[in-house]
Amino acid sequence: MNIDKTKPVLVTGATGYVAGRLVERLLQEGLTVHAAVRDPENNIKTAPLKELESKSSGSIKFFKADLLDKGSFDQAAEHCELIFHTASPFIRNVKDPQKDLINPALEGTRNVLETANRTNTMKRVVLTSSCAAIYGDAVDLKQAPNNTLTEEIWNTSSSLEHQPYSYSKTLAEKEAWKLASEQNNWDLVTINPSFVIGPGINPNGTSESFSIFKQIGKGDFKMGAPEMNIGCIDVRDLAEAHYRAGFTPEAKGRYIISSEDTGFLQLASVIRKKYPNYPIGTKKVPKWLLWLIAPTVGMTRSEVSKNIGYPWHASNEKSVRELNMTYRPVEQSAVEFFQFLIDGGQIKKR
Repeated sequence: MNIDKTKPVLVTGATGYVAGRLVERLLQEGLTVHAAVRDPENNIKTAPLKELESKSSGSIKFFKADLLDKGSFDQAAEHCELIFHTASPFIRNVKDPQKDLINPALEGTRNVLETANRTNTMKRVVLTSSCAAIYGDAVDLKQAPNNTLTEEIWNTSSSLEHQPYSYSKTLAEKEAWKLASEQNNWDLVTINPSFVIGPGINPNGTSESFSIFKQIGKGDFKMGAPEMNIGCIDVRDLAEAHYRAGFTPEAKGRYIISSEDTGFLQLASVIRKKYPNYPIGTKKVPKWLLWLIAPTVGMTRSEVSKNIGYPWHASNEKSVRELNMTYRPVEQSAVEFFQFLIDGGQIKKR
């Protein structure tokens, strides 16, 4: 499936954390980017993208679109052969999971893919999914072959009541594959990243990644950090993975995009070593204590029971083999992300 680079490329949620670096990559290649955003007049959010355009050989055109507004992506998709659907909320503590997570993820995916169906030039859709669509809790890895997450595995443990963010990503990706199977004009490739870190294009981002690193910098974990193991991926490598998934003709299926297996304790230790003047704790919070105080730190006791102290491992072999991906070390990404937030005023200088 060859994509014509003289045609415009649609990016949904273009002012987002991951999308910003993807738009940068596309502009560097001289492409025309159709940036779908909720409010094209919001200069605070669009200014970083306009600045990227001024430094590149590509061009960007903004379109007003909303995940829950049916047909609102149609104009942005005109003449496009490729859509990168990155728009989906990444927030954990919400009052109404159905309204704040499930509906935007599921209905938004339907909306964008129905636009793809109506666009007769469309050849490929690259969907930003998540490792959250592969597993719900770290304890789930005990059931995985060789205790390792691969693209063949699906999250079966999340629900509206337990890990609703992961549930939203699972529902949205399954819906995407269903809609893709019902037509023959375009193909679908999904990108399934682990926890995204690294410098974006806008220090005022609202991703959960920003929130966690700001908590580290403010000293929220100065008495210790939970033994919660995860994978990490640099946002710049993730943008590159999207780009290659879009323009590699042979790309197909799902791709786990993850640099290394790590955890919040390791991340805190890496940052503390480089920034000793910040109140960063590197001791492990006992699981029993975290279980007791879980509601006060934004976790449920079920999440503590099923995620703290368990190993985490995912295979990125398919992305290396088929997309020729290489990955930055997590230590570099963590330090550069922390400095990015300091430089942007999100973490107080010391």
